[in-house]
Amino acid sequence: MTETSHVLYRVGAAADSAAVAQLHAESWRRHYRGAYSDGYLDGDIVAERVEVWVGRLAQPRVDRCTIVAETDGQLVGFVHTVLDADPLWGALIDNLHVTAGRKRNGIGSALLQEAARFVAGRRPSLGMFLWVLEQNVDAQRFYAARGGACIGHGLVAPPGGDPTRLVGHPTKLRYAWSEAAPIFSEVTP
Repeated sequence: MTETSHVLYRVGAAADSAAVAQLHAESWRRHYRGAYSDGYLDGDIVAERVEVWVGRLAQPRVDRCTIVAETDGQLVGFVHTVLDADPLWGALIDNLHVTAGRKRNGIGSALLQEAARFVAGRRPSLGMFLWVLEQNVDAQRFYAARGGACIGHGLVAPPGGDPTRLVGHPTKLRYAWSEAAPIFSEVTP
């Protein structure tokens, strides 16, 4: 457990599933408009995300880690990392979300650092990568400012495999770090 400026960072547990799902859905609704259909985003996306997060957090795995950030017992952010997700790019930062009211307070940076700590502690020379929607320019700036290099692009996969949940053919960009360990000194909350 780590605490920074009254924010507690700890490993997520099954009891966090609903709060993580709620934040995940809110973040998608804020940032994925135009890429994901309004019908999907305005539908019962929270229940769908709860199902995902119950599955992820119910049984801890050594190759995955979810770190949550909380203030006064309220979830304000989380990051989910998957080791060895890609033989070339390394660990996948599968999700990194911060509540709208707490952005630009160092929480995202600290969560990225926690993810890097997890990766470097298990695979010291492993790189990290993530995907960000091309339309999410603020997130791209955030990752670039923290040493991520934009090194590729691809088409966004439809959530749940349902192509009606997409608007057109949105694209995503891959941001990568060649090693997780140096992020400790580069990222500051």
